[in-house]
Order: sequence, then structure tokens, then C-alpha cells
Amino acid sequence: MDATIDTRDDMGRIPIHQAKRIGGLSDPLFVGALWACGILVLVLLGLIIGQLFLGGLPALREFGLDFLWSPSWNPVTEKYGALVMIYGTLFSAIIAVIVALPLSFGIAFFLTEIAPQQLKRPIGVAVQLLAAVPSIIYGMWGFFIVAPLMAAYVQPPLIEWLGPIPVIGALFQGPPLGSGMFTAGLILAVMIVPFITAMFVETLESVPPMLKESAYGVGCTTYEVYKNVSVPYGRTAMVGAIMLGLGRALGETMAVTFVIGNATRLSASLFAPGATIASTIANEFPEAPIGSLKLTSLLQLGFILFVISFIVLALSRALVRSRLD
Repeated sequence: MDATIDTRDDMGRIPIHQAKRIGGLSDPLFVGALWACGILVLVLLGLIIGQLFLGGLPALREFGLDFLWSPSWNPVTEKYGALVMIYGTLFSAIIAVIVALPLSFGIAFFLTEIAPQQLKRPIGVAVQLLAAVPSIIYGMWGFFIVAPLMAAYVQPPLIEWLGPIPVIGALFQGPPLGSGMFTAGLILAVMIVPFITAMFVETLESVPPMLKESAYGVGCTTYEVYKNVSVPYGRTAMVGAIMLGLGRALGETMAVTFVIGNATRLSASLFAPGATIASTIANEFPEAPIGSLKLTSLLQLGFILFVISFIVLALSRALVRSRLD
């Protein structure tokens, strides 16, 4: 015979004193689980940072701070420096943001203000599909399609017309190889456009209709409403979206590896082959023996990339905070 006494009332409700006993046990467990989840993130982050720093420490001891601004990367003489990779990472990411930003603004504005309802959904789905395409597919597309088109139709006229111009001509000199920093920046721009556009669309759709209707009521055009109402209202979120796209471009690996040329040489030309931190790690890591100076240099590159990403995150938070203030 079951000795358990059912204390529920006629309505099936548990008495208050029994509910308190049950809640008194489950609530601390729930809070403890939440604490564990939060601490787990910090622990994982600390382990990653510690592994990269300690793994790259021998390279830092060998080369000192010269590792950061030395352009040399020579496995034969075991002379390693990070300047070429840092430059390539920042340069290609900045190109990507410059190209992607007006495209994202245009797509978001079209979807929220101009596009008819029957066209808005297909274009929105297409933008989401672009975000779901694997990076290696972008790399193959860039290698087989974009790079040959750049070498045949884009780079030669730009080199001929802009190359002789003083100062800015240095950006457009060199042979039309197709691959290079500019091609990598274009591929990265296509990759980050969906992320920036999606956040722009959400931001623009959150603008109160009353504000836009008031602007239209005083005679503003569609462009003026977009420029003076929608964009200022969502400026904070848009800054965050841009920095998110920049962070995405900084860490991209396979797509950049296909089209950047993977040359550890420093050049001011947009068309010259180069290398990023992520592409160098992807290319060199399989050939780095365990315990070698090359492996420790690659781990130090990984730590530098983490620091750059952290700086970008800190800048984005500072920009957002300044907008809120």
C-alpha cells in the first residue's frame, strides 16, 4: 500500500507550505546552474587565451617585441615576424567594410522602404542564404570566377589609368594577377553584407512609424526621411552591426586563403598578393613540427589576432556608449 499522502485540494493545487519546500530546493539549483553557465564562458575564454599566449611565448622570447613589426617570415632561416600578416588582416578587413557598407545600406533601405511586398520576401531570403553559404564555397567562387575577371577586366585599366598618378598611384601598381588584397576584400565584403544588412533591416523596421509619417507630413522626400529620421534613430545599432561585420572579416580563413595570394611580402598596392593572420595559420600550421619555433610563432599570431578582435570589440562598445551618452 502506498504510504504517500496526496495533499492536493479539490482543485488539484499544492498547498502553499508544500510549494515553498519544493521551490526552496529547485530555486538554488536553478541559480547554481545559471552561475555555472556564466562561469563556463569565462573559463573557456581564459583557457583559449592562456593556451595561445603560453604556446607563443617562446617566439616572443626569441624575437622580443620585434616580432610585431618585423616583415620577415622565413622558415629556412627561422626568422619570423607578424607585420605582413597584421597589415594584411587589417587592410583586407577595412576594404571589405568600405565595400560592404554602402551595399548593406542600399539593400536595407530597399527592403524597408521601396520594395513591394511580393519582392521583399524573396530578396530577404536570398540575403539570409548568402549568410549560410560556407566560406570555402566563397573561396572557390573567388578563385575560379572573381580572380580571373579581376585579372582580365578590372585590374589592367585601373593600373593603366591610376597607376601613374602620384601618391595614390602606389595603390594601383603591379601586375594584374587577379588574386591579391583587393580581391580578398571583395570576397570578404560579399560575406559580411548579409550580417550587416540583417541588422540594418531590423534597426530600420524598429523606427516608430509616427516619426517617419511626421517627416513625410512636413514635405520630406523618401531620401530625407531615411537620412534624417531612420538612420539617426538606429545609429547606435548600426555602429554595432558595422563592427560585427569588421570582426567577421578579421577572422575569416578559407575564403581569404583562396584569393589573397599567400605571399609574405609587404606592399602598398591593392593588387599585390599578401597574407592575413588566419590564412598564414591555415597554410603553415600543418607543416609546423611540434615544439618548433615556427609552431610557437603561429600560436603567437593566433594570440595577436585575438587581441585585435578584442580591440575591435572594445572600440565598438565605446562607440555605442558614446552614441548613447
